[in-house]
Amino acid sequence: MAQHKHAILSASSSHRWLHCTPSARLEEKFEDRETEAAKEGTAAHALGEHKLRRALKMQSRKPISPYDCEEMDIHTDGYVQFVLETITEARRICADPIINIEQRLDFSCYVPDGFGTGDCVIISDQTLHIIDFKYGRGVLVEAENNPQMMLYALGALQVYDSLYDIEEVAMTVYQPRRENISTWAIPVDELTAWAENTLRPKAQLAYEGKGEYLPGPWCTFCRAAIKCRARAEEKLKLAQYEFAKPPLLTDTEIEEILGKLDDLTKWANEIQ
Repeated sequence: MAQHKHAILSASSSHRWLHCTPSARLEEKFEDRETEAAKEGTAAHALGEHKLRRALKMQSRKPISPYDCEEMDIHTDGYVQFVLETITEARRICADPIINIEQRLDFSCYVPDGFGTGDCVIISDQTLHIIDFKYGRGVLVEAENNPQMMLYALGALQVYDSLYDIEEVAMTVYQPRRENISTWAIPVDELTAWAENTLRPKAQLAYEGKGEYLPGPWCTFCRAAIKCRARAEEKLKLAQYEFAKPPLLTDTEIEEILGKLDDLTKWANEIQ
């Protein structure tokens, strides 16, 4: 299949298009504007990549960005240290593990035109380890059942499963500004079963722009979120709350409303 500069069904947006399959095509109607947080994250990744390459005796030129600061320096040092410790563990069970940094990973056998970039991929006998450096401080990212990481793992397996006796995939999210190091492992056969039974059919729907719109937490970074009718209708349900008799709300009803207010206020502010 032809490759796009930016994947329509990217690994980083998979949490969204796996839940709301038509969203990927809907987002194409909106310009992809890079936020300041995203620019800062890109700078942190570049610095972390440089430091890791130097630590592994590879040639690299230090990147310079307006986001350079002591905090970024400390967190990228921590990321490199974590990767080096993981490599040391891999070498205890495998004499010649493969270490790839910023590796392009193709998972188009499951997702049409699907590809992405793994921050660090460590391949050894028994275990394939994917490490993802998250510099954001906003949303806490967990490794367990993380579809972005699972897609990266599937892409790496396409290349290395025939070279190594890989039994399980370990996935780590390294998110220093949230003091979060989250690791999760899954047997290869379970991962490929998920890819065949869940990923492939949903990816095909998403690629064709089909399926039902389903608002949820995954709307946060959707470019179409502000104008999405399905999301608007969901938020307006609170405004249409039927105050049937008795005239006073019960504690349960108040609790239900309070649970929706933060998200409703956020949406209203976005619309404004």
